[in-house]
Amino acid sequence: MNSFTFLASLLFLSIAHFQLQAQDDLLSDLRSDQNVDPGYVPSIFKSTRILNSHSVETLHKGNLDFRISHRFGKLNSGAYNFFGLDEATIRLGLEYGLTDRITVGIGRSSYQKTFDGYFKTKLLRQRNSKEGAFPFSLTWFSNMAINTLRTDDALLNANKSYEYRYAHQLIIARRFSRFFSFQVAPILIHTNLAETNQSNDAFAIGGGSGFNVSKRISFNIDYVYRLPDNQYKPYTNSLSLGVDIETGGHVFQLIVTNSQGIIEQVFVPKTEGLWSNGDLFYGFNISRQFNLKKNKKM
Repeated sequence: MNSFTFLASLLFLSIAHFQLQAQDDLLSDLRSDQNVDPGYVPSIFKSTRILNSHSVETLHKGNLDFRISHRFGKLNSGAYNFFGLDEATIRLGLEYGLTDRITVGIGRSSYQKTFDGYFKTKLLRQRNSKEGAFPFSLTWFSNMAINTLRTDDALLNANKSYEYRYAHQLIIARRFSRFFSFQVAPILIHTNLAETNQSNDAFAIGGGSGFNVSKRISFNIDYVYRLPDNQYKPYTNSLSLGVDIETGGHVFQLIVTNSQGIIEQVFVPKTEGLWSNGDLFYGFNISRQFNLKKNKKM
C-alpha cells in the first residue's frame, strides 16, 4: 500500500508539468464569479470537501480537480504498527465542472476496492446585495458506489446489484462572516443488501464549520449524527477535525478522524472508531485544480 501511495504521489506531481493552464490561486478561482454575479457570496468553504463530507461548493465550468484522499491506520495501534503509518486507505478521484453549478466526479478507493461516481448541483446561492438578499446556499449531492472486492458469498456472486450503495444529501450552508461558515445536510444512505438486522436505508444529519484564521488557512469541523433508528452497534458517529491550507492551485487538508472511510457509504453508517478510546486515524486530502477552458482571444 505504501508503494501504491508513493506512485500515486509521483503521478500527482507529474501532472503539474502538463501543458494545462493551472490556477495560480484556488481561492481566487473559487471566488472568480463575483465579478459576473455581483452581490453573491463568492465562496463559503475553501474546497469541495469540508474534511470527509462534501461541502456546498461546486467547481467552476471547465475546471478539473485531481484529488488524493489518504487515511492511515489507527494511532493507538502501537509502535509495532508505527502508530498507524504501516496501514493506509486511499482514494484517487477526478472531478470536473460541467457548468459553474454542476460538478461530476469519479473515484476509486482501496477500501473494499470501491468505485464511485457522483453528481452535484448548486441550486441556490447566498446573496448579500442591495438588489436582493438570500440567506444561504443550497446544493444537491448524489453518488453511487460499488464494492468490487472478491468474495465467496454465493448470494453476492449471483447478483452483483447487491454490491451497489447510494448516498443522497441536501447541503444547506451559510457564510456568516469572512471568518466563519457553517453547513448542515440531511443524508440518506441506501444499501441494496443490508447487514443482518439492519435496514437498507440509513438516515443521518451532517454538519460542518470552517473558521478562517487567514486568507489561506482555516480550521474545520466535520460531524455526522446518525438518527436514533440507525445507531447500530458497533458503529458510531463520524467526527473529524482538521485544517485547510491553500497554497496557490492546491488545497491541503490535514485531518484527524475516527473513520477510516473516505466516501459517504462508509463514514456515514459504518464508522467504528471511538475518540474516547483513541481510535483515531490521521490523514489528508490533496486537491489540485486545472482550467481546461480555452482562453478567450483578446
